[in-house]
Amino acid sequence: MSNIVEYLIIGIVLLIILLAIIKASKKDAKLDFNKLVEYLGGKDNIIKTESELSRFKVTLKDVSKANKEGIQKLGAKGIVEIDNQLKIILGPDSKNLKKYIDEIK
Repeated sequence: MSNIVEYLIIGIVLLIILLAIIKASKKDAKLDFNKLVEYLGGKDNIIKTESELSRFKVTLKDVSKANKEGIQKLGAKGIVEIDNQLKIILGPDSKNLKKYIDEIK
């Protein structure tokens, strides 16, 4: 009987640790999105966003306000600038970033 209680306590502790890790990683992702919006010149500089697979395309009012070096440090695998657009290769986060920017605008 005491073995069952010990296993139950261990299981509960592991579950709490797992939930804390998941919650912390979600918080970090949101902070990265905030930083990325800042590196794009702020939410007022963003005109339009698109997401397809691993690419995130953003149309900016003033592309010179974008910090491309900062964006790459956050994990972008590549950035292409065409006129007032940036095409950023972000991987699977591109869809989540578009959703996040749409929510804050």
